[in-house]
Amino acid sequence: MPTGRMMSHLVGGLLLLLTVIVTMPDTAAARYAAVVMDSRTGEVLYARNADDRLYPASLTKIMTLYMTFDALQRGKLRLDQKLPVSARAAGQAPTKLGLKKGDRIKVRDAMFGLITKSANDAATVLAESMASSEAAFARDMTEKAKRLGMSRTSFRNASGLPNRRQKSTARDMAILGAALIHDFPQYYHFMSLEKFDYKGKAFKNHNNLLKKYEGADGIKTGYIRASGFNLVASAKRGSNRLVGVVFGGRTAKSRDIHMAALLDKGFGQIEQLHPTVVPLPIGKPLQIALGTSHSEPEEIKVASAATTPLPVVKKAAASYAHIRAVEAVDSTSTKPSAFQAQPLEKTNWAIQIGAYSLPTTARDQVYKAAAQAGGILDGRRVNIEKAISDGKPFYRAQLTGFEEAEARKACSNLAERRFSCFVVAPDLRLPNYIAQNSNS
Repeated sequence: MPTGRMMSHLVGGLLLLLTVIVTMPDTAAARYAAVVMDSRTGEVLYARNADDRLYPASLTKIMTLYMTFDALQRGKLRLDQKLPVSARAAGQAPTKLGLKKGDRIKVRDAMFGLITKSANDAATVLAESMASSEAAFARDMTEKAKRLGMSRTSFRNASGLPNRRQKSTARDMAILGAALIHDFPQYYHFMSLEKFDYKGKAFKNHNNLLKKYEGADGIKTGYIRASGFNLVASAKRGSNRLVGVVFGGRTAKSRDIHMAALLDKGFGQIEQLHPTVVPLPIGKPLQIALGTSHSEPEEIKVASAATTPLPVVKKAAASYAHIRAVEAVDSTSTKPSAFQAQPLEKTNWAIQIGAYSLPTTARDQVYKAAAQAGGILDGRRVNIEKAISDGKPFYRAQLTGFEEAEARKACSNLAERRFSCFVVAPDLRLPNYIAQNSNS
């Protein structure tokens, strides 16, 4: 072959190789996606490739936990219930707790194994306890995802182990993270578990942001080779809470650094949109509106009640499925005299744990207080009261139905747990509809 022709072929070959190299997609960039969402409103503060369908890896376990929390809330499972370990569960690929066929594991321990170790064997155990098979459970997961608004998600297993048909998006995972927080506040605190001891072994949580990022309190990491390093994280500062999602990190460390930067930017944005409302100081309590008119400073006018259904905290309750609404009545309107003729009772004392810019935040604080108060709030009615100050609404988070000594003890108890709290005296009368419907 003449030298010129050889050179021509060589140059052509090099150009072809160069074209292939230049046009070959960067796999890390191709699987990158991120979202930062205000968990209270669903407002997306940052999005990149938010609707690209990618491999969720162990972020799948967030839905497995959602389904588990739902089963606990409906009484289908109990935290101390022992579940059998099948051969399929025992045979799952790592990471795992090392469960053996024929073992039995408590629901609580299986959950904690998912949260900390991201245990695939525990995920299958939970799946098989809620459906006839893991495949059937995955179909239930997908259906639940659709109902939550996760329109581009499909599940094929409970763990996130590789399956080419198991896909989700950053936006869908942000929706799921927010749903887990707001639908199951009585269980969400489990997601901040830093260490889990099981049969003599200590398993540390893979979510390093719990220790390294201010306000971080969950949710879950994930990794398979096809996905890169994924993370759904939640952090709360003041009355603001964000859910962040990152898909496709090159390393766990770089993913965490990137997530922290995204959350910092998100908190900067949300503070401008929704400034944190500091809980009212103990020395300046506002009156509690239980139904009759009363005098208040002119700039504070009681408005209509929040429309969110509110709970009665029940003794030893593992869930709030028994929620009963108790509405605060608009004290600026004229009510029939029957609403103003009820005798005062010694159990009309109340406590207030803060005032917030959104009713959902006020409700979340009540749930959090109830979960950490050691039973002292059992049986109390919840009152989320909307008021107006300087033309802007805010919401008082209150619990009613105390005697004076109980109210003071409850506030003391909550103060020890770093909750703001003050006692509200019963100088108002209960309306008929509350008095007649106050039995739990």
